[in-house]
Amino acid sequence: MKTTYLENEYVRVGVNSKGAELCSLLKKDGNREYIWQADPEFWNRHAPVLFPTVGKLPKDQYLHQGQTYSLPQHGFARDQEFELVEEKENQLVYELKATDETRKNYPFDFFLRIIYTLQDQTVEVKWRVHHAGEGEMLFSIGAHPAFNVPMVPEGSFEDYYLEFSQPETLSRYLLEAGTGLQNGQTEPVLDNMAVLPLRYEHYEKDALVFKNFRSERVTLKSDNHPHFVQMQFANFPFLGIWTKRIGAPFLCIEPWYGIAGSAGEPIELSEKEGMQSLGANETFEAAYTITIG
Repeated sequence: MKTTYLENEYVRVGVNSKGAELCSLLKKDGNREYIWQADPEFWNRHAPVLFPTVGKLPKDQYLHQGQTYSLPQHGFARDQEFELVEEKENQLVYELKATDETRKNYPFDFFLRIIYTLQDQTVEVKWRVHHAGEGEMLFSIGAHPAFNVPMVPEGSFEDYYLEFSQPETLSRYLLEAGTGLQNGQTEPVLDNMAVLPLRYEHYEKDALVFKNFRSERVTLKSDNHPHFVQMQFANFPFLGIWTKRIGAPFLCIEPWYGIAGSAGEPIELSEKEGMQSLGANETFEAAYTITIG
């Protein structure tokens, strides 16, 4: 694993070749690190890319064209070594290609490019998924960046809140305890409100999982200081908000093109909620931004 950096007068960005994972987002003024530094006491990742599935599958399995395949939670890309195929002053381009090993669990020929572009205090993360095979390719992809909370030495997790760009009336889609699969139940969270306070008890039932939200931007902030993290994610159909457990000093903000499977037996991949589809030689592209202040 190798870490490569982008840097300008405001920010330094670090990306690991393993998983093409964002591992540092450092604001030079004050030497302030915004990305969770993967302390294994709580959670040993920074910002994994979820591909070719998001969330759990029943029994970690799915069906496709008469065969049963296995995939771990959030797929395999986060644990693969990516190749750095292009490096510019303000941009890094990483690539992962299908191999004989990946085809054993995911029988599609793909190219996945993850492109990091730095401008001022914003980093854009762009995904480009290309289907290099015949027929139809099915996949999901999602973001999972974790941010340090609190952002300053003083203060606590519960001093912070998320501010949505529009008032939202949202229910969370509950995940089954122990499996991480959707159990078909919901629970109200916001009622025509734009502010969601951070409370550890929200995560005792796993992540907050939202569908059908209107906002394209959410800001993590506190009224006690001016520092913030803002994520922009237009047109993403699903959003997860998560922290590990009481006392964990980070929060994940996770826009997804995909979602955890439903409780029950393994099903056809084409029937799984949130799957994206590509024909031969087609390309899917999506992007989100992180701005720090």
